[in-house]
Amino acid sequence: MLRTIFMIGVFAILGLFALKIVFGLFGVLFALFWVFLGWAIKIAIIGAIIYFIVRLVSPDTARSWTSKWSGPSA
Repeated sequence: MLRTIFMIGVFAILGLFALKIVFGLFGVLFALFWVFLGWAIKIAIIGAIIYFIVRLVSPDTARSWTSKWSGPSA
């Protein structure tokens, strides 16, 4: 009986160790995801600002960009 209790304790400690490793790796991946998401949002905002400036200055160029990326407008 003492051996059974000891083995349950060993498996519990190993399980906690495995969870710490798994969630530690997921934590790093989660942090990388947020960093890349932040970069993507900043790039999208800068691109939108540039597009709207071009749209104000040269509407024909903006129209040609739109037709290149999303097809001709209906």
